[in-house]
Amino acid sequence: MENVNVRKRNIKRSNIIQLLLVLLTIILVNIISGFLFTRVDLTSEKRYSLAPATKKVIRKLDDVMFFKVYLSGDLPPAFQRLANETREMLDEFRANSNFVQYQFVDLSAISDEKDRNFAYRNLVEKGLQPTTLRVNKKGQSSQLVIFPGAIVTYRGHETAVQLLSGSNQGEDPNLVLNNSVQALEYNLASGIEALTRISKPRIAILQGQGELSEMETFDLEKALSQFYNVDRVTIDHKINALSIRVKLDSLHDRLANKYKALIIAKPSKPFDEKDKFLIDQFIMRGGKTLWLIDPVYTPWDSLEKYNSTMGIANDINLEDMLYTYGARLNTNLVMDLNAVPIPLKTGQIGNQPQFTFFRWFYFPLLTPTINHPIVHGLNAIKSEFISTIDTVEAPGIKKQVILTTSPYALTVNAPALVELEILKQQPDERLFTRGPFPVAVLLEGEFMSSYLYRIPPELAANKELEFKKKSKPTKMIIVGDGDIVKNQFNIKKGYPLPMGYDQWTQETFGNRDFILNAMNFLCDETGLITVRSRELKMRLLDMKKVEKEGLFWKLLNLILPVLVILAFALLMLRIRRMRFARKSK
Repeated sequence: MENVNVRKRNIKRSNIIQLLLVLLTIILVNIISGFLFTRVDLTSEKRYSLAPATKKVIRKLDDVMFFKVYLSGDLPPAFQRLANETREMLDEFRANSNFVQYQFVDLSAISDEKDRNFAYRNLVEKGLQPTTLRVNKKGQSSQLVIFPGAIVTYRGHETAVQLLSGSNQGEDPNLVLNNSVQALEYNLASGIEALTRISKPRIAILQGQGELSEMETFDLEKALSQFYNVDRVTIDHKINALSIRVKLDSLHDRLANKYKALIIAKPSKPFDEKDKFLIDQFIMRGGKTLWLIDPVYTPWDSLEKYNSTMGIANDINLEDMLYTYGARLNTNLVMDLNAVPIPLKTGQIGNQPQFTFFRWFYFPLLTPTINHPIVHGLNAIKSEFISTIDTVEAPGIKKQVILTTSPYALTVNAPALVELEILKQQPDERLFTRGPFPVAVLLEGEFMSSYLYRIPPELAANKELEFKKKSKPTKMIIVGDGDIVKNQFNIKKGYPLPMGYDQWTQETFGNRDFILNAMNFLCDETGLITVRSRELKMRLLDMKKVEKEGLFWKLLNLILPVLVILAFALLMLRIRRMRFARKSK
């Protein structure tokens, strides 16, 4: 009997020691985890792992960066998911830097309507765009205004980060949400990069050749100024328009680019050879270029006034340069069944004109289909009187088409008669089967100078120009439409609207994001733009299967865990009884 009591005391002592060891281990693990962070990402696409470029940007922080996110409160399920994904992403940021802090704000909690509207206006002025939703509560329908974005603050400066990708009517909400989740890391990291950049790169918007006016590119400059210092430059034969002398030592200097990139937006006047030469040498010194060219001039005001106009070749004397670099702009116009509708007056009731919307085949909607950082996950892009582009032989140049029309398209060569009458006719869809057509290309590599064998005598004799035959590794993007960056104006008050926003259909297209991505790709040195191309798989439920088998799977998920726990408890009880039965013998 005494031996039995001794064994019981030993077993009790052993159990207490084991309990204390387990508690001590838990405490030590928690202490260590406070200093060390690790996370195992078992998803196939590594959706919970930050890209190296993102980590590099975050770890540069040396002061508090505060994210105020306006996704909180009683949100619809889709936006609640976006809020949860944003919180998880910011937690991942915090795991890589102690300087990241965030707060989620519920604007609907502001009870006073005047204060709430003031908060709305304040966010719009800071750059966040609202989204209006129709929600149903207890059988009653109401509107909910939310701002799916964040205001990021760092050292007294702030920037707005939009978290919801642009969406158009009829677009799958699940696809919009997935695109927004995919872009979260890039959008948030871009906000950090914009605020922590010591000095912004300088880029130039060319003027002097009949390009789009400052008001027509108002939102372009506004969007770019978040990341770059933007100047408007007229070359006018001046060597120092695009370049600057840099001293190497007390005796030597060299010519260097003044700007990181050059934007040429819809020129309408021919370039002379000296200005072309200066642009060519800007590219040879490694300058990046965004060409937004209309190969066909199609005046819209004539169309509005006379219901017809002529599309004629727009001879601006750039064909030879672009051909040398590896592209040819064709003097044609694309007609596409997948097009933006425009309003046409079809009647009048009293003093009020009545408008009907018709697809205007000369305004194709460009839907990106390739997995490239510039266009991946972008909303459809609106174009106006766009032309096709062919790539041509250029040694050492990598060429990639980044935008195309839909397959349901055709082209008409200039001169082309453009009439509004076609809106009243049913199109022959058998003719619209020749697409897709390339309308934007990316060229990368070491370009040969367009003036290699034909330098003008007055330029060849000028030693200050330091003529270069071949470029450093560089990039350029060529788009067959200059209006892709043009913003509309409010028809009543005349102020410029955001780029890509169409006031007639009240839809926002992806033009703004496309141009920002294009410039960030051309000028990016951090590699952050590559984050945009990562793809997250949509793991959605099969709704037909849910309807048929939903009850079974709900009951299984509810009952099976309970049964497993009970079975495990009974098994442990059985093992314990058998162990004590053996020891008592």
